[in-house]
Amino acid sequence: MASATFITTESVRNIRSPQRAPEAYKLVVLAVVVLIKEGMFRWVRKAGAETKSSALTADAWHHRSDTLTSVAAFVGISIALLSGGRFNAADDWAALLASGFMLYYAFLLFLPAWSEVMDEQVHEELVSRIRQIASTVPGVLATEKCHVRKAGMAFHVDLHAIVQGSISVSDGHRIAHTLKDKLVEALPEIADVLVHIEPD
Repeated sequence: MASATFITTESVRNIRSPQRAPEAYKLVVLAVVVLIKEGMFRWVRKAGAETKSSALTADAWHHRSDTLTSVAAFVGISIALLSGGRFNAADDWAALLASGFMLYYAFLLFLPAWSEVMDEQVHEELVSRIRQIASTVPGVLATEKCHVRKAGMAFHVDLHAIVQGSISVSDGHRIAHTLKDKLVEALPEIADVLVHIEPD
């Protein structure tokens, strides 16, 4: 956001004052930057998906924003050079457009991170999988509350399991441990499960 604000300010200032034509060698540099940054985006995004890391995902989109801004700069400089000096400000207009992309991606990255910090329930797919696995554990009649929170790259689960009200405390304890073990085994991204036993 800070970078986009700085670029916007500088672009507006440059648009309002006479500009020199940009140098042609910058197109070569930008082409190389686009190839490298797009490659880094794909590599880091894959690592972020595999580890379920918000930080890596954010860093991947940082590389993608660099790619987009470089493409915008490439187009702007090309227009300035092809116009023979009539549209020297095209580079700055391209930078202005690129800063808009940067702000947009910053907002997209901010939302999920903010949701995790505020402990919002945004892991519906994982909750659904947890309930499905829990239904296969002998003694578990149903599940009630299921709260998932993310800490670092791991998930912590609070789960209410409904069992027959007439069973012993020992049986309820055994069912809870079986349920926890099965969830952690089936879903390695889960670091811990707190199981609350509720009578039917």
